[in-house]
Amino acid sequence: MDDFLAARSQMALSLGFHIIYACIGMVMPFFMAVSHYKWLRTNDEVYKNITKAWSKGVAIFFATGAVSGTMLSFELGLLWPKFMEHAGPIFGMPFSLEGTAFFIEAIALGFFLYGWNKLNKWFHWFTGVVVGVSGLASGILVVAANAWMNSPAGFDFVDGKYLNIDPIAAMFNKAWFTQALHMCLAAFTATGFAVAGVHALMILRKQNPDFHYKAFKIAAVFATVCAVLQPISGDLSAKDVAQRQPAKLAAMEALYTTQKPAPLLVGGIVDEKNKKVTHAIEIPGALSFLAHGNFKAEVKGLDQIPADEQPPVAITHYAFQIMVGIGTLLMLISLGYFILLLRKKSILDRKWLLKLFVLAIPLGYIALEAGWVVTEVGRQPWIIYGIMKTRDAVTPMPGIAWSFYLFSAIYASLNVIVIFLLYRQIKMVPVLYNQHKFSSSVKAN
Repeated sequence: MDDFLAARSQMALSLGFHIIYACIGMVMPFFMAVSHYKWLRTNDEVYKNITKAWSKGVAIFFATGAVSGTMLSFELGLLWPKFMEHAGPIFGMPFSLEGTAFFIEAIALGFFLYGWNKLNKWFHWFTGVVVGVSGLASGILVVAANAWMNSPAGFDFVDGKYLNIDPIAAMFNKAWFTQALHMCLAAFTATGFAVAGVHALMILRKQNPDFHYKAFKIAAVFATVCAVLQPISGDLSAKDVAQRQPAKLAAMEALYTTQKPAPLLVGGIVDEKNKKVTHAIEIPGALSFLAHGNFKAEVKGLDQIPADEQPPVAITHYAFQIMVGIGTLLMLISLGYFILLLRKKSILDRKWLLKLFVLAIPLGYIALEAGWVVTEVGRQPWIIYGIMKTRDAVTPMPGIAWSFYLFSAIYASLNVIVIFLLYRQIKMVPVLYNQHKFSSSVKAN
């Protein structure tokens, strides 16, 4: 493995792990805040136990997210020094603000975890809300920095120099809103379905049904609402990419030739050698509408992109198909859930729907990872789109392959530890439930 491939692999591995930890860490506090609020309003001890159980999960993912995020910040300087040399002064502001949001989140989480029976009950609840808001802000700020790499702004590039730097314009670049919206909805969808799926599994196993059903309803509402909104966000993102990064859109759809109108491909096998796609279902004019809002609009293909500026087509296309396919499936599950709610049917009597939520536990995160592959691989060969190529930014330091192997071992170990801690936390739920039943019987007597 050469150093360039090792550097890219290490960054991909780090991002792949961190994105899951970060998304759970920024979404779960909102679930926790809702259950906490329900306890304060109803005095139902089940909601208090749900809040305490979820808060321990939040603590686990905050710690792992902090570790993996810190490693990523060091990797930017270690692996891509040329990139940081030029880009740091331009888009350093969102990273600095992200650090501030992280500190606020850490302080608020400390208050929340250790504030039970010590703080005013509504102030205690408010600290939990601050954990969620600051975590969400942190995620948006990081996405803004990534969006800048896709849509450079806030500077003039003259004779190889970066002049007239405007950090505000860099942070609020043309891509930040669509990317942040799409990412936030994806995080809530993925985490919501994962959490709801775990509780659905416990319901099917008839373990503490009252506890798990109330927890399921909170997570399912977040998941299903965001899953239905996600296609709208996807449409905004597609139109934005079509304007700014036509090469990425062409790779997403494996569009080798410019077409007017252009069909949307569903599935298909990419033949990069012969520059064609086989075994795909074509929807006439749909790509033209998706990209430009007009079924007869022209969509630029890879034939109009210089060969040395074309992204890898097969990887981008397959990742895009996985993301869209899973997103569509989760949306259909959500619509089924809404129909049952409108008909006032009990979810507990619909085992088929609970089983669908169980099957969906990993799907949201698979779609999340696929989406980041589309974003990052689809930008190649650029690290700063249209300005600096990834190969020109890599460190000249030799031996990066060994760093990749070391970080792979670290992340694998971290993942095992997280799974063990979560498994132990789930096993502790019956203890909380039994404590609740005991305290309730004591009060009754």
